[in-house]
Amino acid sequence: MSARLLIVGPPGAGKGTQAAVLADALGIPAISTGDIFRANIKQGTELGLKVQEIVSSGGYVPDSLTNAIVQDRLHQPDAVDGFLLDGYPRTADQVSELDRILAETGSELNAVVQLVADPDEVVTRLLKRAAEQGRADDTEAVIRHRQDVYHEQTEPVIAAYKARGIVVDVDGLGAVDEVSTRVRSALAGHGIAF
Repeated sequence: MSARLLIVGPPGAGKGTQAAVLADALGIPAISTGDIFRANIKQGTELGLKVQEIVSSGGYVPDSLTNAIVQDRLHQPDAVDGFLLDGYPRTADQVSELDRILAETGSELNAVVQLVADPDEVVTRLLKRAAEQGRADDTEAVIRHRQDVYHEQTEPVIAAYKARGIVVDVDGLGAVDEVSTRVRSALAGHGIAF
């Protein structure tokens, strides 16, 4: 079965890990706009140079550039029969643009997996990771601010997809296998069995 999915969750909820597990289980590519940007910066591509300039000046990559990258990636052969988006769409305008991109091929998103996690648990998890990895910048205040920004930015996106009835909430805390089982079960209840 082809599956066109989006995964969302606050920083520290294990979104990247679950995206990789889910995409592998479904045999579809996990598409992270952040990864695409980082790869292009590392390779010194024209896109990478543009993104590097924007990010270095403290700006946000404009929707027009992000939309173009996503459109290009979704038209590549490995994504034709399904994909898992991570990090896009982030705004209501991007939701509309994704609808337009998918409509070109007569498709639409099947489900949005929303990893939910107690904010205090996530802060504890991220503080532990920061200590293990020597990330002195990841203080509790910074982590809590990132959580607030995430919720503020993604609420309109989640609301748009909830109105369509395609959001599945999954507890993102616990061992990787436990969370993966919950994701699988939630999607099965939504008609996506694998």
